[in-house]
Amino acid sequence: MPPTLILVRHAQARHNAESNFEIPDPNLTEEGHKQCADLRQSLVKHPLAQQAELILVSPLRRTIQTALRSVDWLVEKGVGIEADADWQENSPKPCDTGSPIRKLIQEFPMVDFSKVDPVFPDKTSPAASHYHFTKAAILLRAQSALKKLYERPEEVIVVVSHSAFLRLAVSGYWYFNADYRIFDFAPMDEPGDLYRLEQHKSTKETGGGLSRSWIDPIVLGSDLPEEDPDAVRQGDERGY
Repeated sequence: MPPTLILVRHAQARHNAESNFEIPDPNLTEEGHKQCADLRQSLVKHPLAQQAELILVSPLRRTIQTALRSVDWLVEKGVGIEADADWQENSPKPCDTGSPIRKLIQEFPMVDFSKVDPVFPDKTSPAASHYHFTKAAILLRAQSALKKLYERPEEVIVVVSHSAFLRLAVSGYWYFNADYRIFDFAPMDEPGDLYRLEQHKSTKETGGGLSRSWIDPIVLGSDLPEEDPDAVRQGDERGY
């Protein structure tokens, strides 16, 4: 049986507070650390979170920091924390582009980076087409991420990721900073069907586990570009 997923958006980071998307791989703000405390308090009381057997994180600083400050009690119980590049944010802007793995290993030795795609943090080269900022690539990446989880043996998995990826590619719901939602996999009617999630009533009707997020769902793939706008702009500048 596929696992139940607790999907978490990271707490406030510098680029959120300053609306500056040129900050490379930003850290959490002081407010973000406070949000993590609220998130931790909610999760530590949640029966499903208590049953979590794996923590997955996007390999960006703000998601790793959020995990280590909100589900540290799971880590202390021996639950592993693994980084997976499939769960990183959509855009190739500096704030959404990760740091070299060698640096992250030094900063966060308790996180397992061994399975991170070697192409990370590249999101723009031909070799990194899986992470390009296009609707097709992002939706395909979400399916890849869900397929890996669908096949995992754990019963409950915590995933700490990003607002746009979770909203536009994975679940179709809003996530404000340090909020979370709980999902089960929808039944697969036919082999080859897309992986879909069905949200638990407890977070669907309240706007997230901390009731911080908008309730209304959105269409997966909406607002995602058919072509990478930066690549198109660069091509125009070069006369392509």
